[in-house]
Amino acid sequence: MSVPARPARGGRTRSQAMGGRRLVVLARWPAPGRCKRRLAVELGDAVAARVQQRLTGHGLVAARLACRATAAELVLATSGLGARSARRWGLREGADRVVPQGHGSLALRLCRQVVLARRDGVRQLVLIGSDLPELAPTDLEDAFRALDHGAPVVLGPATDGGYWLIGLGSRQAATPAVRSGLRLFAGASAPIDWGGAAVLQQTLQAAAVEGLGVTLLSHHSDLDRPVDLARWR
Repeated sequence: MSVPARPARGGRTRSQAMGGRRLVVLARWPAPGRCKRRLAVELGDAVAARVQQRLTGHGLVAARLACRATAAELVLATSGLGARSARRWGLREGADRVVPQGHGSLALRLCRQVVLARRDGVRQLVLIGSDLPELAPTDLEDAFRALDHGAPVVLGPATDGGYWLIGLGSRQAATPAVRSGLRLFAGASAPIDWGGAAVLQQTLQAAAVEGLGVTLLSHHSDLDRPVDLARWR
């Protein structure tokens, strides 16, 4: 169950009214025992949850500012709590819409957001997680700027071999192109090893097979393990 987008004139969704841009932040409710399990192994559930809360708050602030600058719709895709609680959380954080991530792998949850966005007429879609202590609004603005310049795919490389952002442009609007974009999450010759050190390279290979050019943004580090805390501090 998703929370409807704030109504726009003429019955359009907010993303359509705002030029077809959407920024999705995928976030887990920061409750002890439900998030940052690799942190919790060494630091405990309560500390891990507080870290997640700080990270998510920081990411949503950056997202709000970027959406304001780029006239994009902000969507919070949640997991770990019910629809009503998710709605209250999202609206409190300034999201225009709250949707569930749903069950399954990260690839499946990302695919759901792509399908939902295309169904809503979104032309430019940017997806990020909520574990980026160095994220700045300008990072997200750079992604939309690249899409404005015609990039079919935008990726933000992560220092661990993955990526912290993926953006899909208007060339993915047709149904065949949507399928092509979804293959970025499935891999080319073999499934993408989510959580491994080759996620970015596997995604680049999938994009090449589909004939999709990729624009790379700046590298960032996410925060998953206790050793990652040192840089944040």
